[in-house]
Amino acid sequence: MKPVFTIMSALLLAVIATVNSCPPSDRAALLAFKAALHEPYLGIFDSWTGTDCCHNWYGVSCDTESHRVADINLRGESEDPIFERAHRTGYMTGFISPEICKLTRLSSITIADWKGITGEIPKCISTLSFLRILDLVGNKISGEIPYDIGKLIRLTVLNIADNQISGRIPASLTSLSSLMHLDLRNNKISGPIPRRFGRLGMLSRALLSGNQISGLIPGSISRIYRLADLDLSMNKISGSIPASLGKMAVLATLNLDCNKISGTIPPTLLTSSIGNLNLSRNGLAGKIPDFFGPRSYFTVIDLSYNKLSGSIPRTLMAASYIGHLD
Repeated sequence: MKPVFTIMSALLLAVIATVNSCPPSDRAALLAFKAALHEPYLGIFDSWTGTDCCHNWYGVSCDTESHRVADINLRGESEDPIFERAHRTGYMTGFISPEICKLTRLSSITIADWKGITGEIPKCISTLSFLRILDLVGNKISGEIPYDIGKLIRLTVLNIADNQISGRIPASLTSLSSLMHLDLRNNKISGPIPRRFGRLGMLSRALLSGNQISGLIPGSISRIYRLADLDLSMNKISGSIPASLGKMAVLATLNLDCNKISGTIPPTLLTSSIGNLNLSRNGLAGKIPDFFGPRSYFTVIDLSYNKLSGSIPRTLMAASYIGHLD
């Protein structure tokens, strides 16, 4: 009976291992994704061997119930021992293969700070209906933001900063009702901010600086109750500053420097919750509003390099705090 028991035990263990491992289709998709990339220094893909991609594959995590691949987390700058032993940050070339879209249960994709990854964001990325995080910061990715990215209704983080993304911000992006963090900084994005930007009701940070964005600041932005950080600096934005921005409940940082903004400074900005206000290097004219008061608390207020005239407001002395004034 002992040999039979041993055989049965081995078969049972084999069945359990098969049930708890990732599906062959997910493994094949990961290997196709890997084949499009080249990482010469750290060997982060050396662990991508064997049949079970749910265990001990660097940067890969699976859902505990379905055993489908749920997360790809590959950062070129990390405190992981593999980086410490190499005494360097990561460098990777190649492109993000559309095969990644066959991992239909992906919840997060982080392929960040590899410096040499080129190509485009796969258009099929918008079919990953479970995706919550898309973080591709710090590469050389080009092309445009997928026009139908608004299909990713669970997306909470979209970070494609420090790449070479061009084209416009697609109108469908305003359908991302769960989006909390939007970072498009330092790309080549042009055209206007979508008029319905205010539909992003969960947004807390909107970082769009260092692009070629033009047109007006949509007044609808002021309807985003949770927005705390708005950075539109170093673009080609024109028109006036909506006074409604100064009435936002939690807006703490407003950077509009280095644009083509004209008109006057709305008095609402000086008695708002904004503590870091940078309006420098624009075409603002007229007087500095004489509206400072006890609610005026600024760590930084920079109005330099405009066309302002008149005297320094007397109410400036009534401000609760001003740390840096230019």
